[in-house]
Amino acid sequence: MFQALTDRQERILDLVIRTYIRTGIPIGSKMLVELYDLDVSSATVRNELAALGEMGYLGQLHTSAGRIPTESGYRYFVQKLLGEFSLPLHERQMIRHQFHQARLDLNQWMQLAAAILAHTSRGASFVTAPQRRINRFKHLQLISTQGRLVLMILVLTGGEVNQQMLTLAEPLPQGRLSAVAQRLNDLYNNAAYDEIVALGSHQDTLESEVTRLILDVVQRADSRAISDIYRDGLVNLLEDEGTRQAVRVLEERTLLADVISGAQTAGMRGVQVLIGGEGRWEELKDCTIILSRYGVVEQFSGTVAVIGPTRMMYGRNVAAVRYVAELMSSLVYEYYMDEIPAGETKENQGMTVCVGEFW
Repeated sequence: MFQALTDRQERILDLVIRTYIRTGIPIGSKMLVELYDLDVSSATVRNELAALGEMGYLGQLHTSAGRIPTESGYRYFVQKLLGEFSLPLHERQMIRHQFHQARLDLNQWMQLAAAILAHTSRGASFVTAPQRRINRFKHLQLISTQGRLVLMILVLTGGEVNQQMLTLAEPLPQGRLSAVAQRLNDLYNNAAYDEIVALGSHQDTLESEVTRLILDVVQRADSRAISDIYRDGLVNLLEDEGTRQAVRVLEERTLLADVISGAQTAGMRGVQVLIGGEGRWEELKDCTIILSRYGVVEQFSGTVAVIGPTRMMYGRNVAAVRYVAELMSSLVYEYYMDEIPAGETKENQGMTVCVGEFW
């Protein structure tokens, strides 16, 4: 994925990017030698800068200007040079205290998470509500209403209730409907979509029709777009001409859902860094998004993220996203713990956040 660099080239690239992030000034060879007391000549550094430019890691606004990082340069820096970074202890304690002061209210937690991330990153942030990653069957009722009409009431884990009418080929007594419902309750107990498909063979006509409706409901629930979105710090994006277009991503639910799903493929965990839209989203070409899932694996999960210019404090922002995601994971586990299958614990469920992974 990356062209190999010598140790000296890595050192110089690291210094260029860290200095540019801190100052916003294009970096020249003389500046590096003077700032960091390098044990090589300015001419040697100039040659290495030129080589890094040819490899696509550094760019120039014009031929006589100093160097600035490219998207490839930032990606190399994040994946190979950034290293571990944690928020200072007093900041972590303050953030934890703010969450503990909040009521046992999921909406308040998400608002607080968005506010903390926007303040910490000095950029914008968004937090999506936790959703059940895999919806499971919980309970079914079949109620005779009139003639051939039957009311089907289906409850999924998480409390979602779906009601719809079913028209039978011929009227059936309530006793027969209750027996079918009980058999399917026993058969599909806590089953996900694929499990229901596998279990739903060798059924009579009524059971097969009810199973088809159950699968439709579960599939719709699984494919539902992200629901509640909490945003903060949008004004910080408006202050930078390069990041103004990113406001559209945060304001348009469908576009934001596409970015999240595109960045977080199934099974991917940990903090992920999306630089310059990765060639897919024009609105993000001058931006970086740092995001992580939070919640309980394959149970309930949402997303926390910061968004800002590509010239951002990567170490600090990665650490902030990771820490807030870890706190939110613990809170969500406690909030939904009654709905986690018996015998499962936080440890064997596994928390969504995995420290130190970058994309």
